[in-house]
Amino acid sequence: MIRKAVLGDLNNIMEIIKETIEEMHSYNNYQWDENYPQSKDFANDIEKGDLYVDDINGQVAGFICVNYVEPDEYNGLDWSFDEKAMVIHRMAVNFNCRNKGIGISLMKFAEELAVANGVKYLKTDTYSLNTKMNSLFKKLDFKLIGEMSFLGKEKPFYCYDKLLSRSI
Repeated sequence: MIRKAVLGDLNNIMEIIKETIEEMHSYNNYQWDENYPQSKDFANDIEKGDLYVDDINGQVAGFICVNYVEPDEYNGLDWSFDEKAMVIHRMAVNFNCRNKGIGISLMKFAEELAVANGVKYLKTDTYSLNTKMNSLFKKLDFKLIGEMSFLGKEKPFYCYDKLLSRSI
């Protein structure tokens, strides 16, 4: 069941972050590290009501942040549409829950949330070396629209968008 995250979820979320960072670093993806994301980032998401968790029998199986916040680096990119968009940030799946469709479920939830809020357009980005997220975006028909420099990282971030059907 996907629900809004609460502060009581932070320890589980940070454990997922720790495992995800270790895995990312194992294939030279340094998108996330000890500086980002931190507990305060998720606490802020929770306070704003932007963080959602997939709760399976009381276990946080994964999480996703969805809001209207576009990084300044999005300016100047050749987005497919010039209209209000919801933006997907900070998503990860519990290592013990992988390969069970959790990531797809969270992304579909983001699409449904946007449509429920009268928004038919999603934007997102991920580090070019994050092969798993890049594959997920492509699998779910997100369109690669360009790349940007972000967070002082050596490699570019790939930016994606998707026009949603009103009948999701």
